[in-house]
Amino acid sequence: MAKRGKKYTEFTKKMDAQMKHDFTEAVKVAVDSSYAKFDETIDLAVRLGVDPRHAEQMVRGTVVLPNGLGKEVKVLVFAKGEKEKEALEAGADFVGNDDLIEKIKGGWLDFDKAVATPDVMGSVGKIGKLLGPRGLMPNAKAGTVTFDVAKAVTELKAGKIDFRVEKAGIVHAPMGKVSFGVEKIVQNIAAFVGTIIRLKPASSKGTYVKSVVVSTTMGPGIKIDTAYIKDLII
Repeated sequence: MAKRGKKYTEFTKKMDAQMKHDFTEAVKVAVDSSYAKFDETIDLAVRLGVDPRHAEQMVRGTVVLPNGLGKEVKVLVFAKGEKEKEALEAGADFVGNDDLIEKIKGGWLDFDKAVATPDVMGSVGKIGKLLGPRGLMPNAKAGTVTFDVAKAVTELKAGKIDFRVEKAGIVHAPMGKVSFGVEKIVQNIAAFVGTIIRLKPASSKGTYVKSVVVSTTMGPGIKIDTAYIKDLII
């Protein structure tokens, strides 16, 4: 078992691990308990009543967080011709095709998100084994394989995230930084949870959202009462 730091241990002694809060209270506790010397990320974990082993119960989607993620997102675009110019004008950090593919083959991966136009995906697919495991492979379902590169770049720069339920039925996603303050973090959570609710599979029976936990990078998980979801996304 990993050894916990003194400040982490002190905080967990003060909190009731079984107590469930509403979303605002939980975020406030997380923000107030932040003790790291850097601006910690607020993370959300949502456990769903689905079985991802069945394709019809796979929950996957994207959402643009209204307040972003609090960090610069480096966006790479695979494109050619006029679409290269469009990507650059939209704020893409790196634009190209074969030149970027060769650079990536050499080990360069200094970007956070990748977008590709459909006509170059045949070439991009050759580096799928390098991009895929790192979550960098452009994907049509995530909106990153598109001819509308300007929209894709703008959304990614603004804080668009893509998420996918894991084998255990849990969806993890960052909701911003501690420095955002409670209100902005809760707004991001509302957008994210609202999207998950809208993506509920028709084949999912029983309780859909089983549990929600918020935490900081270095802090413990703080449980949220799922009964408050209806107030959050109205």
